[in-house]
Amino acid sequence: MKLPLLDSEIIDRIIEMAWEDRTPFEVIEKQFGLQEKQVIALMRREMKASSFRMWRERVTGRKSKHLQKREFVAGRFKSANQKT
Repeated sequence: MKLPLLDSEIIDRIIEMAWEDRTPFEVIEKQFGLQEKQVIALMRREMKASSFRMWRERVTGRKSKHLQKREFVAGRFKSANQKT
């Protein structure tokens, strides 16, 4: 999977957002232009194998990581570092 060139600060922010339970992949895509598959590829590239497996297990099937599957909309926490 081809990933755009990103500086280390942006990579760190994407990883932080990907680990957050309540930050959906759609927000990462809107803010950084990376689709879910690209975020997964970035996480695989940047993390130790054991950390990546733990993250994948954590987010797989998690409703809060996809806007369409969420049961809530209002009251979502928004980080000061997050554009949308």
